[in-house]
Amino acid sequence: MIAEETLVAQLKDKESQARAFEVLVNTYKERLYWHIRRIVMNHDDADDVLQNTFIKVFRNIEKFKGDSKLYSWMYRIATNEALSFLKIKSRKLGQSSEALQESMVNQLESDVYFEGDEIQLKLQKAIASLPEKQKLIFNMRYFQELKYDEISEILDTSVGGLKASYHLAAKKIQSYLKED
Repeated sequence: MIAEETLVAQLKDKESQARAFEVLVNTYKERLYWHIRRIVMNHDDADDVLQNTFIKVFRNIEKFKGDSKLYSWMYRIATNEALSFLKIKSRKLGQSSEALQESMVNQLESDVYFEGDEIQLKLQKAIASLPEKQKLIFNMRYFQELKYDEISEILDTSVGGLKASYHLAAKKIQSYLKED
C-alpha cells in the first residue's frame, strides 16, 4: 500500500490527482461505507452519504494539514456528513431524531441488504436507543475495532471521556438486551 504522505502529496498534485483519488477511494470506501451505514442504517442512504464524503474529501484535500491521519480526517468528514444527513432527513419528515432512529431500525427488517438475525436486529435496536455520541463511540469501538486514540482523533474528544462513554453505552445495551 502507498504511504499516506505520498498519497496526500499525489492528491494535492493536479498531475497525479485523478489516479491518487482512485487509490484513496479503493482503499477506504468499504470501511467508510460501514461506518456511515451504522449511522444511517440504510444501504441507499449510506451510498449517498459515502459519495458526498468523497466529494468533500476531494474538494478539501488542499486544506488537509496532516495534523491527523488521513483516514481520521475522512472519518470525521463521513461522521459529520452522516449526522447532517440524518438531521435533514428528520426535518424533511417532520420527525424528531429519536422517532427517525426508531423508524430506521424498524425498516432494517425489510432491508434486503441487512443480513442479521433476530439477535442482530435486537442489538441494532439497543444501539439506536443510545444518545448520538455514545452510539458513534460504541459503533467505532465495537464494530470497527478502532482504538480509543483513533476515535479520539476522529471525534476530537479525550480518551478518558471516550472510555466512560463506551462503558456507559455497553451497560445500556446490556440492560436493553436483557429486557423481554
